[in-house]
Amino acid sequence: MITTTAVPVTAIGKRPPDGQGSVQVHQDPKVDMGRAKVFAVYGKGGIGKSTTSSNLSVAFSKLGKRVLQIGCDPKHDSTFTLTKRLVPTVIDSLEAVDFHPEELRTEDFVYEGYNGVMCVEAGGPPAGTGCGGYVVGQTVRLLKEHHLLEDTDVVIFDVLGDVVCGGFAAPLQHADRALIITANDFDSIFAMNRIVGAIKAKSKNYNVRLGGVIANRSADTDEIDRFNLRTGLQKIAHFKDVDAIRRSRLKKSTLFEMESCPEVDEVQAEYMRLAATLWAGMDPMIGECLKDREIFDLLGFD
Repeated sequence: MITTTAVPVTAIGKRPPDGQGSVQVHQDPKVDMGRAKVFAVYGKGGIGKSTTSSNLSVAFSKLGKRVLQIGCDPKHDSTFTLTKRLVPTVIDSLEAVDFHPEELRTEDFVYEGYNGVMCVEAGGPPAGTGCGGYVVGQTVRLLKEHHLLEDTDVVIFDVLGDVVCGGFAAPLQHADRALIITANDFDSIFAMNRIVGAIKAKSKNYNVRLGGVIANRSADTDEIDRFNLRTGLQKIAHFKDVDAIRRSRLKKSTLFEMESCPEVDEVQAEYMRLAATLWAGMDPMIGECLKDREIFDLLGFD
């Protein structure tokens, strides 16, 4: 069963701890993601994970893939550029049937977005209560029970903010590759370092591996490159801070729906290149996270 609260791994007994002091929610090992390629998108809060996830979903769909995007944030705003609205969450739908999941229909929690991308917003428990890991587990279970993963080629988990607990790390238990979004600044790279540590811990007991670093909202990538060189990571895409991205969010649209112009065409091409690269498959990266003082000394100007 999916546990409803975070418990020590050793209390479950099915897997060894991911690391010292590990406390987390375990997903049901019988509920797998089928044949789909699964990506979990992480990064500092506000760095552009939802923008990246939604446009990457569209790029995969334009390659002819059947795509499912799962927003894992109580704000439930991961998919609004795809659906043009804030769709009800899985938690909303479960609450409506008094948490009897057998009463739910597919259309109660899955919504079709732009270019056929399927959209699900997992939602989350009320502030200060519950655990995000439970919500992720219930969402995957529903998708499996409704046979929605059988014909899906790509699943993208869009995960809120930094990894600060086992609940936020729950999508890593389902993913094949974790992608990290970062800007060319200290705070974003500091968060990226913590995420690298979380992925490394999860890779001890799960299939997830580090897929690469996506530079976002940055004209230059010198600080990102410096960190990558030190830790063994690689940059797999670079999206500059162009105004078309800001305008697309205000228009509640993906970049693939924006009027053609040189900067829009360039960003679209980069998303298509990234999707093709990820679909073709990449060797996993073995990143080493740094200690806080090491990052402080590494980055910035002398």
